[in-house]
Amino acid sequence: MLIMSLLLVVLFVANLVWGAENIPMQDVWAALTTGHSSNDAWTFIMLESRLPQAITALFCGAGLSVAGLMLQTIFSNPLAGPSILGINTGASLGVALIMLLLGGNLQVADYSFSGYVSVILGAFIGAMCVLGIILFFSTLVKSNLMLLIIGIMVGYIASSAISLLNFFATAEGVHSYMAWGMGNFSGVTTDQLGLYVGTIMIGLIISIFLMKPLNALLLGQRYAENLGVNIRRVRLWLLLAVGLLVAITTAFCGPVSFIGLAVPHVARMLLGSSNHNGLLPFTMITGAVIALICNILSVLPGATGLIPLNAVTPVIGAPVIIYVIINQRRLQYFN
Repeated sequence: MLIMSLLLVVLFVANLVWGAENIPMQDVWAALTTGHSSNDAWTFIMLESRLPQAITALFCGAGLSVAGLMLQTIFSNPLAGPSILGINTGASLGVALIMLLLGGNLQVADYSFSGYVSVILGAFIGAMCVLGIILFFSTLVKSNLMLLIIGIMVGYIASSAISLLNFFATAEGVHSYMAWGMGNFSGVTTDQLGLYVGTIMIGLIISIFLMKPLNALLLGQRYAENLGVNIRRVRLWLLLAVGLLVAITTAFCGPVSFIGLAVPHVARMLLGSSNHNGLLPFTMITGAVIALICNILSVLPGATGLIPLNAVTPVIGAPVIIYVIINQRRLQYFN
């Protein structure tokens, strides 16, 4: 935990220093502490671009990783995650409806929402609908493999709807949606940072209060019920937490792949424990570390542009999942 926390600090500072324009450490410190540096352009880059981007990556990694951990525990399935179960796709469908069908405006009763607020609401509603469907089928289907397949099918249906919306949308709308779908950590401005961080903090706080029932669920649903765990209430709170975490990160950062699926496994292997009292906070830190690494890798071209985030995350996440599949008998996470 200490080593990972120190690595988190080092990577956060590296995200502030390294980029298309390398800024000296003393100017980074001056911009952060006084709001001024030896170069006004560096100050603007630091305060309006790199600092919000690093904070966005940190909280996105933490939020998606915790969401994946909770889903893997409640479904007792190492391949459960926001992207595999179609939750990311559901949030993407909500955003597609807002951007491609409704022209960026959402009307609810007498209230009208536009801009990033409508995108957030669309992503939240889409993520909650898909997760609600998955939890409903989890009460009917006993096989975790079948439930996983149902989640994949729901994701395919949402993807089909997105394809239809893209087909009938304008060229400008399709271009905007495709750019959003590539994923990036630069979509949160300084003014939006409070809403973004605050929403993720609510989801993370809810997840912390769920640590005890999640530990009971490791021993099986029937055993957890015998211990007095209200499974329905836990599922509802988990639905709210995962919906908040996935919706807000998807709305601002796009459908980020593999972090929610792979990071919980990385955290388990490093920590050597499935006890959520230590695993959940360690997963938060590990997710933030990996997201900051991905953010650094995405700026490798420098002045020539940025690598899309979803071109970087599979390079880290896919080998982890392959390792878990090959060694699933030895890695007894859910016993």
